[in-house]
Amino acid sequence: MRISQSDFAARRRQLMDQMTPESVAVIPSASEVSRNRDVEYPFRQDSDFYYLTGFNEPDALLLLMPGRSEGQVVIFCRDRDPEMEIWNGYRAGPEGACNQYGADQAYPIAELDERMAGLLEGKARLYYSMGTSEVLDGQVRDWLNSIRRKARLGAVAPAEIVMLDHLLHEMRLFKSAEEIEMMREAGRISAEAHVRAMKACKSGMKEYQLEAEISHHFAMNGCRLPAYSSIVGGGDNACVLHYTENQDELKNGDLVLIDAGCELDYYAGDITRTFPVSGQFSPEQKAVYELVLKSQLACIEAIRPGVPWGHIHDLSVEILAQGLVDLGLLKGDLEGLIESGAYKAFYMHRIGHWLGMDVHDVGDYKVGGDWRPLEAGMVMTVEPGIYISPQNEHVDEKWRGIGIRIEDDVLVTRDGYEILSAGVPKSVAEIERLMGQ
Repeated sequence: MRISQSDFAARRRQLMDQMTPESVAVIPSASEVSRNRDVEYPFRQDSDFYYLTGFNEPDALLLLMPGRSEGQVVIFCRDRDPEMEIWNGYRAGPEGACNQYGADQAYPIAELDERMAGLLEGKARLYYSMGTSEVLDGQVRDWLNSIRRKARLGAVAPAEIVMLDHLLHEMRLFKSAEEIEMMREAGRISAEAHVRAMKACKSGMKEYQLEAEISHHFAMNGCRLPAYSSIVGGGDNACVLHYTENQDELKNGDLVLIDAGCELDYYAGDITRTFPVSGQFSPEQKAVYELVLKSQLACIEAIRPGVPWGHIHDLSVEILAQGLVDLGLLKGDLEGLIESGAYKAFYMHRIGHWLGMDVHDVGDYKVGGDWRPLEAGMVMTVEPGIYISPQNEHVDEKWRGIGIRIEDDVLVTRDGYEILSAGVPKSVAEIERLMGQ
């Protein structure tokens, strides 16, 4: 299951159709990142670059030049190097960029500076996301200045630089049928991994050992790496939103919060479940859990085309704030508690985010200053939570250290929604039944 080269070509055409005549777009690849001496992190291509090329090598640059007679798609990339390929593996080289990845022209990346001014000269507009790379920003300025210095010879530099983000990220926000199928599969694999973790969990395990159960399932199902660093937080650690140390011991009586998703051919899953290490919720844990679940189910049920993005969050706040009052964790008038933001002591993040090639995927949340309406083809997470800090002296001690989040991946369809991460138990009864087997 992969996105085909014809799909990548169609994306390039769609983007060029939105660009003005006599313009050029510049999209850089990612570069390798050093972990420590002579060791790099596993390479992961920039999502924008991969979305348009499928080219999975560092140190490359894509140019899109609509209407250019010599070729509209130009790629700069590393040249073939037999000696380096012995050490680090195959390189496509400029010839491979044309034959395998659809470039009309391709050049060695070493020739970038000598060729770019000529490619930019005479163009009216440059589409480039300034600020993404300090090094490339400087190169772009140098190329433009070299053209301007030839103004008396008739050379004309692009008069306008336009951020490419809006056009490209609006495309990425709406998933194609092929992307949706990929994300269904990523959701399925991620869901199975969470079920495996629930079954494997027992007191005395280290958090990283439970993480290993998840990572193993990802790898055995075609996903070498997670979409993000897995969060496995037991006890008080569940109250740390982005806890990733994953090194403490799991203990009976505690909850464990797992936020983990696989990456399948550059598409992310993102699921959170919270469950008791012992397999049985305490009364306080159950009360908070069922409140979070009530909020999540209501928010998912509200998803359909035309509903403003912000409405889903507001609904989660209303349900959670009222529930916190009912449990005695907040005191006061509901409207006043929401207006003052008092609930944020327990629920400090928003309901979710776009999901796609990046776990926090691209796309505007507001249009013209207003929350944008949901549309078919968008994929979002729904992840309400309540986190009662162990240091919160305003609540009874029995509540402290309870951290609960429940998250699913949801596709907006023409008439409602589809949960892409279905298959992981999330009711109290379902979780206790599974863990009791």
